[in-house]
Amino acid sequence: MNTKMPFIYGKSSDYQNFTDREDERARLELNFKSHINTTIISPRRWGKTSLVEHVAHKVRSENDSIKVCVIDIFNVRSEQEFYEHFAQAILQSTANRWEEMAEHAKLFLSHLLPKISFTADAQSEISFGVDWETLQRKPDEILDLPETIAKTKQISVVVCIDEFQSIGDFPESVAFQRKLRSHWQHHHNVAYCLYGSKRSMLIDIFSNSAMPFYKFGDIMFLQKIPTQKWGEFIQKRFEDTGKKISRSDAEYVAQRVDNHSYYVQQLAQQAWLRTEVACSKEIIDEALRSIKNQLSLLFVGQIETLSTTQIHFLKAVLYGETAFSSQENLKKYRLGSSANVTAVKNALVSREIIDISARSVDILDPLFALWLREDYF
Repeated sequence: MNTKMPFIYGKSSDYQNFTDREDERARLELNFKSHINTTIISPRRWGKTSLVEHVAHKVRSENDSIKVCVIDIFNVRSEQEFYEHFAQAILQSTANRWEEMAEHAKLFLSHLLPKISFTADAQSEISFGVDWETLQRKPDEILDLPETIAKTKQISVVVCIDEFQSIGDFPESVAFQRKLRSHWQHHHNVAYCLYGSKRSMLIDIFSNSAMPFYKFGDIMFLQKIPTQKWGEFIQKRFEDTGKKISRSDAEYVAQRVDNHSYYVQQLAQQAWLRTEVACSKEIIDEALRSIKNQLSLLFVGQIETLSTTQIHFLKAVLYGETAFSSQENLKKYRLGSSANVTAVKNALVSREIIDISARSVDILDPLFALWLREDYF
């Protein structure tokens, strides 16, 4: 029996563990090849990073003339750090060896006096010999680097930036965004793919007409993977490892965690670990209780940061209410005034706790919702 874990969560999925999203994959691949900029927006842990890396791997493997650069700026806190990370990542992804990377730095960033150092394990680090004021005033060589290299080498470059919403926390963020947009909108041999884990911030950056990145490119709003697709995937992964699960029970795994990609993989793995021969609903429910209990301390910490009115509002959401500002619900759930309800909604959306659509208000984390329903309230 193959003892390798058949389900992956907490990190991006490889080819074997990636499921569905055929339409999104085809659309993103076409954008990469057609130099169309793309923004991917969805709640956390819905598989954005896995989708991008999956398509990037496919494009790289099929066409040597397309170079894909993936940059994670989660820990980047300033414009200066961004330039250093950006330049280093572009140089690394477009060079075939470290000597070529050093040559490109000298050739394309000459005015910035680039310095590249290498560690014993061949990791590189770039810095610039000019002062910060000069770099801030003239960042053109860095921001145009992908286009310059693409033209010179007669290739296409795809720049994928994960956690892009981090730039919203930079000092003078809007001015920096204008600087990026003013350069990148003129790149004809480069496609930019921008995505991240904070949906509300990304929506503001890309959907707000007052912001520099408004209408920057194709916006993809990821939807949940359908139950049927999860059922097919989970059943096959069980069978691949010599265990059994019925299609209905495999779909039940997805349904219990509201088709949330991260939790589907986690619950499927925990159920698989508890299964000797054949999985059942009882095993799935036991696995779910275990996961919920493991997360309970985190949920307690989260609830302690909320105001009493915010907690009351979450209770109303769990009870399926929609008319939050009706006099009956304002009184029943002690929500105060209609204006207060609006403020509570905005605060919870900003913290990525709820999502508001035209049809409903939903708690984004299905395990948090389950814990609230079964343990807290």
